Amino acid sequence: MNNLLPICIIFSLVHCYICAPFSAGNSGEAISQCTIDTSYISSPGDFKITTKDRKYLPFDENCEKSWKDPFMFVQAADTQFGMQEKYVEKITENYGWSKEIEWSTQLVADVNGLSPRPKFLVVCGDLMDAWPKTEPEIRKRQMVDFKRIFTGLEVPLVCVCGNHDIGNTPNNETIISYKKDIGDDYFSFWANGVFFIVINSQFFKDATESKELAAEHEEWLEAQLEVVRTEKPKHAVVFQHIPLFLASPDEDDQYFNFEKVLRIETLERFHDAGIRYVFTGHYHRNAGGFYKDLEVVVTSAAGVQLGDEDPGYRIVKVLKDKMEHEYYNLGEAPREISFTASSTKAISDSDNEKSASALVVPSLGTYSFCIISIYTIIFS
Repeated sequence: MNNLLPICIIFSLVHCYICAPFSAGNSGEAISQCTIDTSYISSPGDFKITTKDRKYLPFDENCEKSWKDPFMFVQAADTQFGMQEKYVEKITENYGWSKEIEWSTQLVADVNGLSPRPKFLVVCGDLMDAWPKTEPEIRKRQMVDFKRIFTGLEVPLVCVCGNHDIGNTPNNETIISYKKDIGDDYFSFWANGVFFIVINSQFFKDATESKELAAEHEEWLEAQLEVVRTEKPKHAVVFQHIPLFLASPDEDDQYFNFEKVLRIETLERFHDAGIRYVFTGHYHRNAGGFYKDLEVVVTSAAGVQLGDEDPGYRIVKVLKDKMEHEYYNLGEAPREISFTASSTKAISDSDNEKSASALVVPSLGTYSFCIISIYTIIFS
């Protein structure tokens, strides 16, 4: 029996170590990472609608409300199937969208190849070019190709509606059509302690045929801003299609920005609530700037360019105390995304917090069981 004594003691100690976390009761609990509901991830040939009742379904809201680790997401805009041949090459009949198919296929491949894996890909509007009111049949064909390509995406897809998606003057019919094909035209979600608000910016441009819908959107938006005020997320972010401004909050009005009075009112409203980042598209060029410490990020197109850039997307790193972002041309982003010194510190701090909070203090009953077991082995 004496020869077996060390083995028995070791066995009891291992048993206590393994069982302690499950016996700890209220004394402590291990951290668990949030999982994505993969039933809402599209697969080849099966495009999934990921929103319902103004919520984004792939993420578990209760789990995602708390900060765990730094992460990244990818922002793109204006895939706009059909723009190259129709507007650039001036083909008026039987135009196609082979270039947009090529560009979006590369976008999906790039996102799938990134490490660490992005939390999601958001496309900030103008998914297709054909107008819902005047070109419905062309739009249907563009929709088929858009869905076919993006079912190859291996991370959740967040779609933001643009003016080409619901019309420059949206109405009940165009919005119902968009919701049927893509999902809600506005919604919100939590991701790793960050609160994201996806809005329908076209209501701010022209709601003459959708006044009731715009009023509902306004009421909903105010409720989301109240969430930011009361729950104080790690960061609060807005996704929209039309930029509030392109370079300066006091710039002149134009097609690509908000009307000035509404712009300043909205910027102040967002800032006062706690929004610090607004990501947009629409401009087909990179731009942006600051209103106080609220950053407006204007990302160029994943499709046709109206400036000197090439088609691309933005990688956004979400750190504990800030967000960092950089635009990459399609096919040119590094597959391994590294973090700066400040990012590394944020990751280290987060890991330390996670480790500390994951330490479990076993209950007195568990320790008592271990002591009794070892005592019995020694003296039996």
